[in-house]
Amino acid sequence: MKETNFGVEASKGNWAPNKKISYAPLLDWPIKPLKTIKWIFGFPGFFLPWNLFYILLSILVWFYLTPSIETMRSFKFDWIILIYLRNIFLTVMIYGSWHLWFYVWRKQEKKFKYNKNWPNKNSNNFLFKKQTYDNIFWSLASGVTIWTIYEVIILWQYSVGNLSILRFNEYPYIFILLFLIIPLIHELGFYFTHRILHFKFLYKVAHRIHHKNINPGPWSGLSMHPLEHLMYFGIILILLLFPTHPLHTLNLLIRLGISPAEGHSGFDRIVINKNKSFNASFYAHYLHHKYFEVNYADGIFPLDKFFGTFHDGTVEGDKIFRERRKNLN
Repeated sequence: MKETNFGVEASKGNWAPNKKISYAPLLDWPIKPLKTIKWIFGFPGFFLPWNLFYILLSILVWFYLTPSIETMRSFKFDWIILIYLRNIFLTVMIYGSWHLWFYVWRKQEKKFKYNKNWPNKNSNNFLFKKQTYDNIFWSLASGVTIWTIYEVIILWQYSVGNLSILRFNEYPYIFILLFLIIPLIHELGFYFTHRILHFKFLYKVAHRIHHKNINPGPWSGLSMHPLEHLMYFGIILILLLFPTHPLHTLNLLIRLGISPAEGHSGFDRIVINKNKSFNASFYAHYLHHKYFEVNYADGIFPLDKFFGTFHDGTVEGDKIFRERRKNLN
């Protein structure tokens, strides 16, 4: 696969895809039913690859890697540490796989890499003077710990009866529908939490840790200040507003915990062989790390368009952004 078939060399030798950044057709008007159906069931689309992956992974984790409801009725160290170790394992496995492919084995060299430089290995801006080590520290020491705290408390509350459990055999359609709503909850929660974190005080205190990664790699995704982790994983509290099943909680928490890996890979696509590619275009979020004030959302809802923070990745979009920044100053 040639880069020139899919994009162009941008400024300073970096690479940019030809295709404009666009949103899902969910809210298009007039409604485009065929386009919407293709997005829902196509590849890549709403289900494939990532939403289906997170659903299947959460089912696997619930049935095979989570203590029983009966066990969790007693708030004891043994099952809590098992959940913590499981979350460490998931994080290392997912983030580590992305990092190994792109940055250790360098299977693609710099093909389809937005920023052609490799992560910084000697900078006083990072702990241990290395971007990757800094990212791993914040991801595991703070990220997985706070993820686990939320999960343990909520699962414990389910087990002792303080939270209503929505059961599949009683409400199968609602049970399944919630799996389809969770990505939308994630999107809305992430956008507004992200905008709040860009308020001057919170940015200076917390969010700047994440934005040290101007040239992000997979481990940059969960590299955050503990305060940001509290807010970010706090999106899970939305599910407490109505009856759900612990499986839905796991699905959203796993999505929050591991989905930043692919979103921060730094590459537009994974090359499988000469004829096929696994499309993983996350240029919109790369541009957020590059410019800081654009593309706060993930891409299902056109929230950035609504609030005037959208950058479509084109030269024209660059001009619009710079003009907007000049007017704000």
